[in-house]
Amino acid sequence: MNTTAPRPLPKSIDETLELLSAGGYVADRALATVLFLSLKMKRPLFLEGEAGVGKTEIAKVLAETLGRRLIRLQCYEGLDVSSAVYEWNYAAQMIEIRMDEAAGLTDRDLMERNVFSERYLIRRPVLEALSGLPGEAPVFLIDELDRTDEAFEAFLLEILSDYQVTIPELGTIKAAEPPIVIITTNRTREIHDALKRRCLYHWVDYPDAERELEIVRRKVPGAKEQLSREVVAFVQKLRQIDLFKVPGVAETIDWATALTELDKLALDPETVSDTLGVLLKYQDDIARMQSGEAVKILSEVKAELSTGA
Repeated sequence: MNTTAPRPLPKSIDETLELLSAGGYVADRALATVLFLSLKMKRPLFLEGEAGVGKTEIAKVLAETLGRRLIRLQCYEGLDVSSAVYEWNYAAQMIEIRMDEAAGLTDRDLMERNVFSERYLIRRPVLEALSGLPGEAPVFLIDELDRTDEAFEAFLLEILSDYQVTIPELGTIKAAEPPIVIITTNRTREIHDALKRRCLYHWVDYPDAERELEIVRRKVPGAKEQLSREVVAFVQKLRQIDLFKVPGVAETIDWATALTELDKLALDPETVSDTLGVLLKYQDDIARMQSGEAVKILSEVKAELSTGA
């Protein structure tokens, strides 16, 4: 839980870039622009892109730099209201009912009001996100929305339209101030237009070599400069190959970290072969690289960097 005092929202695109940079996130101006507008207009930000490009990290950095709570709803197939929004503490309610009966209470309406009160309400991420005070609204991350089904997606429409949720036993609970909503999807399925219309949209792409190198410098400060350059150049070339799953920025950082832990100053064929499991996650891709493709790519990387290409 973030205990830092909430800070004001950025007042310009440049301030938004500075905010992200302060949290160690290397963003381009297009992302900073749509994020600034999302904060200014109090609209959810819908981030789409391949896995591992840094979509989730944006919400984390935003919560950290703004001093807000980060509330994360990790989506999955079969996610329902009781897991995402609220449920009642049935065990505690039964104890309350037994105690009321033992005390001779016979007013059924009163007993019902007692058990269906805030005291027995278990708040899940959606309800927690609507509970922020003015000036302290949390960052609400709805992560990998494409993993849920369309029924839950439809349920979110009320939340994103009016920032409220209806609990039959208590009534409608409305946010005093809308949370800062970040929605991510890996595009394993299309999200309905009705939900997208309520959001601002941005496609988070793989970074170019210059920006990825800056990311590695920030995230793996112990890595030697030559190693960092070779790692980034190698990964950039991998993304041009038709692999089952090309490595994202997260894998680049992991690989640079692993090589630094091995005290490597630069890449060599044996090290690349031995550590491909950090970078690639499918055996077919690893086997292809170990068949000679990795050595070829490494030779190209060494040649290009030595000539400053």
